[in-house]
Amino acid sequence: MKTPFKSKTLYKFLSLMLAAGLLFSSCSGSKDSASEQEKSAEAASGETIKIGVLHSLSGTMAISEVSLKDVIEMAVEEINASGGVLGKKVEPVIVDPASDWDLFAEKSKELILDKKVAAVFGCWTSVSRKSVLPVFEEHNSLLFYPVQYEGEECSANVIYSGATPNQQLIPAAEYLMSEKGGGYKKFYLLGTDYVFPRTANKILKAFLLSKGVPKENIIEEYTPFHHQDYQTIVSKVKKFAAGGKACVLSTVNGDSNVPFYKEFANQGLTAAMCPIMAFSVAEDELRSMDTEFLVGHLAAWNYYQSVESPENKLFVENFKKFCEKKGLPGGKSRVTDDPICWAYTDIYLWKNAVEKAGTTEIEKMRPALYGLEFKSPGGLVKMSEKNHHLAKPVMIGEIRSDGQFDIIWKTDGLVEPEPWSKLTSPDKDCDHVSHGGTYTLND
Repeated sequence: MKTPFKSKTLYKFLSLMLAAGLLFSSCSGSKDSASEQEKSAEAASGETIKIGVLHSLSGTMAISEVSLKDVIEMAVEEINASGGVLGKKVEPVIVDPASDWDLFAEKSKELILDKKVAAVFGCWTSVSRKSVLPVFEEHNSLLFYPVQYEGEECSANVIYSGATPNQQLIPAAEYLMSEKGGGYKKFYLLGTDYVFPRTANKILKAFLLSKGVPKENIIEEYTPFHHQDYQTIVSKVKKFAAGGKACVLSTVNGDSNVPFYKEFANQGLTAAMCPIMAFSVAEDELRSMDTEFLVGHLAAWNYYQSVESPENKLFVENFKKFCEKKGLPGGKSRVTDDPICWAYTDIYLWKNAVEKAGTTEIEKMRPALYGLEFKSPGGLVKMSEKNHHLAKPVMIGEIRSDGQFDIIWKTDGLVEPEPWSKLTSPDKDCDHVSHGGTYTLND
């Protein structure tokens, strides 16, 4: 009879220890949270406010990401020349994750914990963003992400200024299927093998099937990062397009685009025969290509250098002057593009939110972003009042021989962002104000 008593006593003792442990853990978590807020406040406690810049300056993604680092430095220089933020100069802390996804996580931790930055501006690929996401959420820091992506994410620690699928992928497919866009009926979905292309193509396939496109008229194929030999794939595209009314929806990323477009032309394929609608090729990537063979191919973005507005004209001129003054490669001949525009816009969104909140402390400045409007180089944009994404226009551009785009189609107004596609996730939405993040519509 004594043994059960001892067991019961032991059970109570262990229960008390567990409760105490949980209480300690809870208190410890609160201290950790407070500690991170103190670190955030420390970012603004000295002579400067430090911000992190997390873009690949080497490796396969350098072709795209170096320019984002450059335009962030330009925006910081502009802000400092006009008095800084909260009366302090902004100090960019630049690191190179070298197109290595694991290194992205290490470098983000270094920026947050060692350098004590107030916010981080960076990443291009979704795999790099996915790699750093746990770091930003664990340490309650804020990442400004400037590139279009696949959606299906809703983090309180990320501000997504790039396009959601309904702001790029779907309008592009709708355009190609329209009479004005050519009335295409066959679609070759070609991408680099990682998160964005696979999820983007899942959404695109759902859209095409919903519009009555037969399964046999949709082909899906992937290549690794830095893939260089496109001879076999382009041969298959050529065969697919032989009957007419075929196009390529390309989510090929990084420097693989150079051999892909080159092989496309080598095998005699033209935009008139089979246009490529690109989701990751813009003016900056075209600087590295022989654009003579790319004329007529398409891209879908929310900004082009050729946007006609006084704000954009000044932005383009200032970027060229900045690159020339700093002796950056390309100098005065440098160009702007969609991710460059949003990387620039991100800095000003952060600045305006910090000044509105009167602090860099994340829990206070983050709500200041909601509903914030900014006259970007691409026109007026507005931060969603609930889901951390930007409302903005959608444009289709046609490549010119000079590496610029003619804007051949544009939405009438701003397109509201939908992080969760209604095609593949009709039961989900994202609302950080009323629901704390992703929620199920039926709840």
